[in-house]
Amino acid sequence: MKKLVLFGAGKIGRSFIGQLFSRGGYEIVFVDVDRALITEMNHRRSYRVIIKSEAGDEVLNIANIRGIHISEREKIVDEIAGASLLATCVGPLNLPSIVPFISEAVRRKRSRGLDCRTDLIIAENLRNAAIMLCGMFIKELEDASFVDQNIGLVETSIGKMVPIMTRRDMEEDRLQVFAEPYNILILDEKAFRNEVPDIPGLAPKKNMKAWVDRKSFIHNLGHAAGAYYSYIRNPRLVYFYQAMDDPDCREFTRKTMLQSAEALIREYPEEFIMSDLTGHIDDLLKRFRNQALGDTVFRVGMDLYRKLGPDDRLVGAIRIASKHGLPFDKIAFSLACGFHFRGTDEAGRMFPADESFAGELNTSGPAALIKSHCGIDPSGEKNIFAAIMNALDVLKNPLNKNRP
Repeated sequence: MKKLVLFGAGKIGRSFIGQLFSRGGYEIVFVDVDRALITEMNHRRSYRVIIKSEAGDEVLNIANIRGIHISEREKIVDEIAGASLLATCVGPLNLPSIVPFISEAVRRKRSRGLDCRTDLIIAENLRNAAIMLCGMFIKELEDASFVDQNIGLVETSIGKMVPIMTRRDMEEDRLQVFAEPYNILILDEKAFRNEVPDIPGLAPKKNMKAWVDRKSFIHNLGHAAGAYYSYIRNPRLVYFYQAMDDPDCREFTRKTMLQSAEALIREYPEEFIMSDLTGHIDDLLKRFRNQALGDTVFRVGMDLYRKLGPDDRLVGAIRIASKHGLPFDKIAFSLACGFHFRGTDEAGRMFPADESFAGELNTSGPAALIKSHCGIDPSGEKNIFAAIMNALDVLKNPLNKNRP
């Protein structure tokens, strides 16, 4: 049986990457920091993915799995050396920690004269992840040419939505995980050093940057626009489907996504056409209204420092639109709404970093945050800065009729 070593046994690791490759005929070896989770995996050798849809729950049993704790270095290196494929779902901040394991396994194979070609699927929703990791591998292996020829750094676009589970759900079964029916993994065809795996659900693309941007500037942007705009309209909403059931919020979100789609078509004219992107947007809006997911406005909108950052879903889309001389007023208004987002979890608590963001906004004012956290230079990007400041001014008056 082919083997996938998967760093990260969290929600995306289990509900998406693990289940996709397990059902495609791979044994899955999870590597994670959660010792209790790993112990339970090794005891049961399977777990459940609960597919949440309007038609009712579907239960998938994911078998042929086991786990290794991150502290067991020798075991991990041995598993990597014998693996058909590697993947990571650890979060961008933890990516550097996996490089030494993989590098050591590659060094051992190289010293034995074995085939060193190793493919790593980067399931992180991180732009330019391959460039960042390539630098790390070159530092570890001290041979840029060898890394280029043998280490396949496969970027992905993760479109699967996995909501926060309640404490009761997690206590019922610590291994089970909820997910939506969507099950397509878009990934970089050209990055593989071995053959692209032939399993259902994989969608290899030649221009991966375009598809990563599609995820960031349509899917992620739509989430942000819907969450932030709905919070301004009704901060008491709990579930994201409630926001999307509001015709005004849904229409604003759609128009914002279409504004970004126009920019993507201008940026990647050989990759996208409007009819395809419009269909994608309408499908996403339908998925956003899936009540069975139980996705919350809090989860979708939280983490303002990241989501309002200079290369993320809103500012990144604004910059592409501005580059091509296209309108971005609705995207700028969504960003301004994000400055006022104060969503809370089921216990009534804000995301800790969002509390810091709100405090900094009160202390320094929006102009300072637009410059320091959105990365927008008031002198070099006057039109963008002015559009965001104008949107913030509009929001000062709840009855203002100049909303986009």
